[in-house]
Amino acid sequence: MHISFHGAAGGVTGSCHLVDTGNTRLLVDCGLFQGSREMREENSHGFGFDPASIDFLLLTHAHLDHCGRIPLLVKEGFRGKVVCTSATKELAGLVLMDTARLQEEDAARAKRHQGRGNRYSHLPEEPLYNSLDVEAALARFAIPIPYDQPMQLTGDSKITFQDAGHILGSASVRVEAGSRRMVFSGDVGSPHHPIVRDPVPCPAADVVVMETTYGGRTHRGVTETATEFYQVIIDTGKAGGNVVIPTFALERAQEVIYSLREGLEQQRLPADLRVFLDSPMATTATEIFRKHPECFDQEALDVLKERDPFSFKGLTFTRDRMESKAINDVSRGAVILAGAGMCTGGRVLHHLERLLPRPECAVAFVGYAANGTPARSLIDGARTLKLFGQELPVRAQIHTINGFSGHGDQGTLLKWHEGSGKSALTFLVHGEPNSALALQQDLTAKGLKTQIPELHQEYEI
Repeated sequence: MHISFHGAAGGVTGSCHLVDTGNTRLLVDCGLFQGSREMREENSHGFGFDPASIDFLLLTHAHLDHCGRIPLLVKEGFRGKVVCTSATKELAGLVLMDTARLQEEDAARAKRHQGRGNRYSHLPEEPLYNSLDVEAALARFAIPIPYDQPMQLTGDSKITFQDAGHILGSASVRVEAGSRRMVFSGDVGSPHHPIVRDPVPCPAADVVVMETTYGGRTHRGVTETATEFYQVIIDTGKAGGNVVIPTFALERAQEVIYSLREGLEQQRLPADLRVFLDSPMATTATEIFRKHPECFDQEALDVLKERDPFSFKGLTFTRDRMESKAINDVSRGAVILAGAGMCTGGRVLHHLERLLPRPECAVAFVGYAANGTPARSLIDGARTLKLFGQELPVRAQIHTINGFSGHGDQGTLLKWHEGSGKSALTFLVHGEPNSALALQQDLTAKGLKTQIPELHQEYEI
């Protein structure tokens, strides 16, 4: 039996792991590489295996760095089935269609401005895949699998999805092949966060493939995070500015809205606060959240009995461009949530263009920012940012509020891993080198066996 790593090996994005049992070839996730231009170019460099040889794709959740290359996989020959939870199936359809549309728009711009040496010169003239490719990929999705219900894939392979507590529908995957038991963590969520349940601990395993996004960090608690977040909003309002929050459309947008609703109900935020969710994708994702209360924790279910957890007076969902542009007329006292979360594109760039030069405004980052992205540049203290072909001064206040992270921190990951057992071999993936090394040191100190694989590296297990 062999396992090989074709993404999120030595970095965070592009999750893609292949298990070959000798009779069955299982792929766990097939995500896009994100971040710097060099990282994004990995998406067109081939998978490192023959897509037509894969029997099943097990999808842990719908974030782009886990599902974003599925249409490309199908385009290049995959004819197996995609297995995931019901919520993941719906969210993945939304994410992939939106990604195809953006790629088509970028390719059209690149062709229109071909050879002019302008701000679109870096864009590819052909998309990785288009909307028709996404439709073909979605046709490969099988009947969704519920949590904790074993599913026999083939004569020698059985799988079980467990709640990973990361986003709606997210799962860790237990694979039983012959006499071997493997567990793929997916992305492990933070405990005690609102909306979704806490992650289910790792079961006993011979092999564990584990994410390490925050393997060397400790998050602030939920209560402290909310206090810090509310204070940023209050201080910025008093200064006469707006807060822009670069927001991932899945989970983070809904979690921030949930937190803002709580702050208003507890009278910890100004009653006249205006909030704009300026993202068609996040708006649709919020509608999908409302359809899947089976993924909610008890606190969210209790709220749902009395009111909509994702709605409050002063909240505006903006879908079309004219509604988005109208936000420009609100010069103070507003919170603007817009994608993309790493500031690599989307409506958030237009808000940053207006607000970054204003010292009374603030930018609050509430999610992960990969190396090479504009978000990471701002977090690291850049004094200028290139947007739309011009260098903008960064005078706005920059805040990083990491307690919102949907990823478990070092302590959470170690606790999740405890159930695997002393004899398990653990592969550490989905993290920057320092994060993976920090977690490796902790596990090695406990006498556990670990490996940090490189891209396309294969192991016999």
